Amino acid sequence: MQTRKLGSSGPDVSLVGLGTNNFGGRIDSAAARLVLDKAFELGVTLIDTADVYGNKGGSEEILGRLLGPRRRQVVLATKFGLPMDKAEKLRGASQRYVMAAVEASLRRLKTDWIDVYQMHYPDPATPIEETLRALDDLKRAGKIRFVGCSNFSAAQLEQAQSVAARQHLVPFICCQDEYSLLEHALEKDRLPVMEKYGLGLLPYFPLASGLLTGKYRQDAPLPPGSRLAKSAHHADDLLNPRNWRTVAALSAFAAARGHTLLELAMSWLASRPYVSSIIAGATRPEQIEQNVAAVGWALTPADLAEIDRITL
Repeated sequence: MQTRKLGSSGPDVSLVGLGTNNFGGRIDSAAARLVLDKAFELGVTLIDTADVYGNKGGSEEILGRLLGPRRRQVVLATKFGLPMDKAEKLRGASQRYVMAAVEASLRRLKTDWIDVYQMHYPDPATPIEETLRALDDLKRAGKIRFVGCSNFSAAQLEQAQSVAARQHLVPFICCQDEYSLLEHALEKDRLPVMEKYGLGLLPYFPLASGLLTGKYRQDAPLPPGSRLAKSAHHADDLLNPRNWRTVAALSAFAAARGHTLLELAMSWLASRPYVSSIIAGATRPEQIEQNVAAVGWALTPADLAEIDRITL
């Protein structure tokens, strides 16, 4: 497994990471164990979760039960900020809430520290300095090692990094954002800020919820139990004429070169030097095997130019 540095100042992580948003939701502890065992076998060292995953806490709890002595072998990342109760009062990034949220995650994960603690979404109700000061206190206490953010705008990211530098607080080292062959928006605004501050990118939805695996066909019903079959709103957003045309062209491009659409999607992300690790979820061990194997296609400059022509 190839490894890369998480940003300019973070730990080394596997090029293919494991996203565990399915743990405690789509799959139970027994199925999660099989996925996790295969990930360890193949050299995956970055495991990403969030406090809300698995029906609010389920994913972290499963990881806490299954990691055991292997905890020290991985870079464990989790997130905070989204609502953790029905009344939506347990949420946000205030100093008070961050301190409570990290203790709850540590308890569920059965660990003394979190390697990368990520702010899941910006909190407009809390000054970013207050959040960063809380995170700085947690780092000094040894409860977290690094901090990251997710779903920030370019302006919000610039502000956070500027405040951290000016106040000598812990800065973000990575950003987790949607990025794939079908979603390039961050290249126009957020990517220049990431590169300015040496932040690593952890792309989520790298396979566009399965649309870039070849499992969906425009003229066929959605496979029962698939992510898009369970989320009509998400399917409506993703399964549009533009994406169907792009997927068809990308599939033909890959097939003409003896590769699959999955291999193209993963290898294209791996070709981006600012991508530290590709966060890919799995419900079965064979999906981990496929994801790890899929980054082996070394795309040429001519390949990349043709891909840009198809997707941009």
